[in-house]
Amino acid sequence: MSKLDDNIRKTTVPEQRRGMFRQVPVRFLLPNIITLLAVCMGVTAIRLGIEGRYELAVAAVIFAGVLDAMDGRIARFLKSASRFGAELDSLADFVNFGVVPAMLIYMWSLNALKNLGWIFALGLAICCALRLARFNVALEDPDKPAWTVAFFTGIPAPAGAFLAMAPMYLGFMGFIEDGTDVAPLVLPWIALVAGGIISRIPTFSGKGFGKRIRSDLVLPTVAAIVFGAILLISFPWETLTVMVLIYIVLIPVGIRNYRRHVAADEAARSEG
Repeated sequence: MSKLDDNIRKTTVPEQRRGMFRQVPVRFLLPNIITLLAVCMGVTAIRLGIEGRYELAVAAVIFAGVLDAMDGRIARFLKSASRFGAELDSLADFVNFGVVPAMLIYMWSLNALKNLGWIFALGLAICCALRLARFNVALEDPDKPAWTVAFFTGIPAPAGAFLAMAPMYLGFMGFIEDGTDVAPLVLPWIALVAGGIISRIPTFSGKGFGKRIRSDLVLPTVAAIVFGAILLISFPWETLTVMVLIYIVLIPVGIRNYRRHVAADEAARSEG
């Protein structure tokens, strides 16, 4: 080995070591920690379902949904969004809102239909995976109009999970004595939700809300959020049922608004 090669080796090895152990700001860790906590809640929900504690299991999924709503916003607030965090969040969504609801609804009801019930539970999880993959690909499309940010393509994974578990809310309120008794009715509902998840139906994303609020609406907005949280804690299943009904009603409204935007774009192109 020549003296020049030896000098190159001496200078590059420390630089490689410094690259391996470079410091990362703590603000980059916080969103990922929240995402992993959401995964812990989702997997814990499966354990609670196996133990027959379905109310706590659904509550764990709800808490995972709250954490899922927080991690992205915290990442943007701290300016710590990263490709790693986005991929981790997508995997967490598949577990929490694809696998976990499918397992819970199967254990609570669809197991009465044996293999047929299991196939539909698998279909729910698979549709969630396909929807998340399509969402990740759509993020890389730079040619989308700005207004499309206000819409999702199909039912988003968290909403799909809460819709799929809607029969369980009715059971917790006493309208359904045993989930296995209504398995033939739960089956088409799960198929409908799974189809909505992978559909091309435009649904409201809610991303346009919360960025800026008029000063005169600040207090009413805070009061509404607090009141909603109180209702969710005091009457969780009734509140979730109402939220499911409101979401279903908003689907045709979202379709109509989306078509209006598309028509406006087409009119602008024709005039131009």
